[in-house]
Amino acid sequence: MRGNRFKTVALITVLALLISAFPSFPVLADPSSTLEKIKQAEQEKAETEKKKQETELEKQAKEGQLSELNIKQGDLKVKLDALNVDMTKAADHLTEVEGKIADKEEEIEKTRLEVEEAKQTEEEQYEAMKKRFQASYESPRDTYLAILIGSTSFSAFLNNTDYLNMLADYDTRMLEKYREAKEEVIAREETMEKEKAELDELKSQIEAEQERIGDLISTTNTYVREYQAQINTANQEILAYQADIESKEAQIAAQQENIAALQAQYQRELEMSRAARAAAWRNISEVTFEDGDRYLLANLIYCEAGGEPYEGKLAVGAVVINRVLSSRYPGTISGVIYQSAQFSPVASGRLALALAEDRANAACYEAADQAMRGDSNVGNCLYFRTPLEGMEGQIIGGHIFY
Repeated sequence: MRGNRFKTVALITVLALLISAFPSFPVLADPSSTLEKIKQAEQEKAETEKKKQETELEKQAKEGQLSELNIKQGDLKVKLDALNVDMTKAADHLTEVEGKIADKEEEIEKTRLEVEEAKQTEEEQYEAMKKRFQASYESPRDTYLAILIGSTSFSAFLNNTDYLNMLADYDTRMLEKYREAKEEVIAREETMEKEKAELDELKSQIEAEQERIGDLISTTNTYVREYQAQINTANQEILAYQADIESKEAQIAAQQENIAALQAQYQRELEMSRAARAAAWRNISEVTFEDGDRYLLANLIYCEAGGEPYEGKLAVGAVVINRVLSSRYPGTISGVIYQSAQFSPVASGRLALALAEDRANAACYEAADQAMRGDSNVGNCLYFRTPLEGMEGQIIGGHIFY
């Protein structure tokens, strides 16, 4: 019995290879598979559009940040221009004050010379007076008394007296004059020293103001550079966002073209499916089953509906037999099952494993027998799959038949 089973498996395998190599019938695609692809493509397109919208919002937010950065940097540049104007004014003021200080120092130097000259003149006048008084004592002929005694008349005496008084008054006045001139020059020197001190203080204040403005200019320049760096980064990010948006727009366009192509394909498959249902159907009595058909069908039912209730197993077997009966499909069970891209267990290798170990249970064999007798609980349905939203058909267990 085991030897016969292996022969059957080998025969089915060889037959499957021959059918795959030389297909006798065109492949009728399952419209539901294309419909699922359309829905998946539409979902992917919707996700791409959502991501594009998110990127556009991020770009808008970044453009808002860029606008704020430009405004802040512009305000700083205005402030920087004002600071540079203040710095220029301070420099001009400092130059002016330094010029005044230089002039004042020159005046002070001249005044100091004048003070020295006044002091020297005062000392010379004082020394002259001292000498005249000293001479009056050391040379009796020249003394005031000798002059008075030597007067020849009273009028001469009075004249000599007036002369001596005038001489004394002159010495006194000259000494006082020189002293006053000296004091005036000293007072003027003190005034100029005070004025110079005030100018020096003003110069220090201007230099301090220059330093303060310089610090502000340096700080403002730093902020301007920092804002420029942020602006450059924001511009680069905006360009990246724009490139991403354009990429997504191209992706959306391609996805839309793909959806349109799938929709056109879906319509063609629907027409082919309708044509298959409208095609000539044989009676089950016209079908001649080959050795191994029951074994092959039962194991396919196991792979497709092993965990389904019996009605689901029978429905899978009925779909296979319906295809055998349709003139649009191969006229044998093996031809239908091994037709390209129709039953996933064939492509995945699960059917080959099931055949090698005969995994089909009694319910699978019973469903195969009933289907091969022509019994169908799904009418003339030619397809089945896991239910898809929006599909119309007969749901049995975890499959929809249509």
